[in-house]
Amino acid sequence: MKIHKLSILVGMALSGCVAGPNEGYLTADSNNDSVLFQESGQASITEQKHADMSQLEASAKFQNQFKQQLNAQSSGNNYSNINNVDPKNYNINHYVRGMMQDLVSNLQYVNAETPMAVTSFVFLDSNFEQADILGNQIAESFIHEIHRFGIPVIDFKTTDYVRVTSSGDFVLSRDFLELPSKLPVEYVLLGTMTKHQGGVLVNARIVGISSKAVVGSAQGFLPASITQSINNSGQKDGIKLVSSQ
Repeated sequence: MKIHKLSILVGMALSGCVAGPNEGYLTADSNNDSVLFQESGQASITEQKHADMSQLEASAKFQNQFKQQLNAQSSGNNYSNINNVDPKNYNINHYVRGMMQDLVSNLQYVNAETPMAVTSFVFLDSNFEQADILGNQIAESFIHEIHRFGIPVIDFKTTDYVRVTSSGDFVLSRDFLELPSKLPVEYVLLGTMTKHQGGVLVNARIVGISSKAVVGSAQGFLPASITQSINNSGQKDGIKLVSSQ
């Protein structure tokens, strides 16, 4: 009887010795999987940080190149103090150029490989669904300045064909059904305007399409003499409006 009990005890002890390492191995596997998962997540975060840093470095290099170009220009083309000069000697493009310099001074992530779109500027107290000739012209001026800066600009109003009519030949359209639905746009320049005594306050910013993050901003003031010098064409939907007077 004693021998039988002893054999049972030895068997239990042996089984415990075998089970212990196996349990430890399985637990270690689980821990390893967890560690590997954590390391993988950390690697992804690290890779994303490296990508962000690369974009920031490219953006900073881009800014330095542009600032060097500005410094190389003559003082007569310096727009840093554009709001202090006689408005009669300048047009809207000069004021937009000043705001572009403000944008460049705090721009992040945007560089020569990040396509951008520009939308119409709208009044801050509107429903953001209608722009006037001033808002559209500010956008057109920014398209020129951004392209001049070296950032690729996507003109999303360009159709895939030339429309030939008796009135002329056209490739631009404001009918979204005629325009491509997908474009390689990563950032968009947008802005708002506020009527102010003596002129119009302009707020411009660059926003990431996916992140909605603001990566650059600028403010400017357009004197009344500048805003009033932009005349409406007197047409609506292609039909010339004639006064009854």
